[in-house]
Amino acid sequence: MTARRTPIGADLPPPRLLPSRLLPHGWLPFARLPHGLLPCAVWALTRIALLLCVFHVFTVPGPDVTVDVSVIYRGWYGTLLTGTYPLDDVTWQYPPGAALAILSPALLPFWEYATAFSALVLLCDALVCGLLLYAGRRPGMRAAGAWGWIVGVPLLGPTVYARYDLMVTAVAVAALLAGVRRPRVLGVLAAFGALLKVWPALLLVGVRRGRPARAAWSAAALAGAGLAVAFGLWMPGAYAFLAFQRDRGTEIESLGALYFHLARHFGWEGRVELHYGSMEFLGPGVGTVSALALGLAALALGWLLVWRLRARTFAAHTPAQAAFTAVLLFTTTSRVISPQYVVWLVGLAAVCLAFRNGGMVRPAVLVLAAAGVTVLEFPVYFAEVVASDAWGVALLSLRNGLLVAASVIAARRLWRETVPGTGAGAVPVAGDQPSRVVR
Repeated sequence: MTARRTPIGADLPPPRLLPSRLLPHGWLPFARLPHGLLPCAVWALTRIALLLCVFHVFTVPGPDVTVDVSVIYRGWYGTLLTGTYPLDDVTWQYPPGAALAILSPALLPFWEYATAFSALVLLCDALVCGLLLYAGRRPGMRAAGAWGWIVGVPLLGPTVYARYDLMVTAVAVAALLAGVRRPRVLGVLAAFGALLKVWPALLLVGVRRGRPARAAWSAAALAGAGLAVAFGLWMPGAYAFLAFQRDRGTEIESLGALYFHLARHFGWEGRVELHYGSMEFLGPGVGTVSALALGLAALALGWLLVWRLRARTFAAHTPAQAAFTAVLLFTTTSRVISPQYVVWLVGLAAVCLAFRNGGMVRPAVLVLAAAGVTVLEFPVYFAEVVASDAWGVALLSLRNGLLVAASVIAARRLWRETVPGTGAGAVPVAGDQPSRVVR
């Protein structure tokens, strides 16, 4: 007789979505809910709170974050409906695929534009949560990723529902989760995401060498080329955003801006103005700091290339680790670190946490902490940040410091796991794809 084989991972205990010791008996009204319903209940409660803030039932101190949708996006929507990109608006600094996000409220014509937009962002939020919960039930995976997303998104406050970045993050999360088994799907979704907001192209950096890399990169190249041509033919001005991005300066929330925040207290003769759609520093030395930021981004790219050439050990979680690290590096070195950028990091951190041996717990926790500080920096105390007040500068320094620390720790972890002779290497767990050593 042939012995029956036990499926991989069958001997593992069922994944617990939340340690029971974290929820003492009777602590929450929903503490007795089945584990499958508990994250859904927490997600629903936190998202209701976000929507109440978005629709001004509750008022969050600081500037109105919904103006971007009700005024700017709504204006672009009207322009796009005429058959052209916003050629005369320097605040349009997005790839051509962004038009799909701006036009998406047309799918719900029975609602006003801002309401329809918020509903679609909510739908994308639910999609990400559902994908992470589903993935968490697979062998070798866990529900920590879903909890990271459930907790991380509301930490950013209503801004997260007043930008289209969560939609892009949903594409990135779907790409990384699908890419564990289907590299071509990862490639297609990464290309589509890149035409929405560029950064999802970094999802391809960690795909295992050999057949998976060829499949993902060729699919991305074909899909990206096809979509780029289609958008170029769809409406005039598809690539006007490139000139607008080139002329940007140093935004007041970036890492380099900390120099000018401090310099203002020592007689620096510059100013803060609304410039290319964001609050930027203008004056002596700004060009130099912006150039240094671009230089740091080039160094980050160089490090990624060296890592890619030297990496040999790949596990199922390596693409998520590499994508998280890459986006951290480019976010931290950017001339602009807007609050919505952090939602990208929350999404990628959640994917890393979804793997039992994902190895990015510390940088993921730092990103969640940075999200909590971000809502204080913007919108709550944004006036203090604009004025370079001590409290505003302290919050900004803390947020950026957390992101720098997360970047360093993530890069070190990725290097040690994948480059021979520098660490223990990636250790697979039951249900995970075994590590592959590529010669």
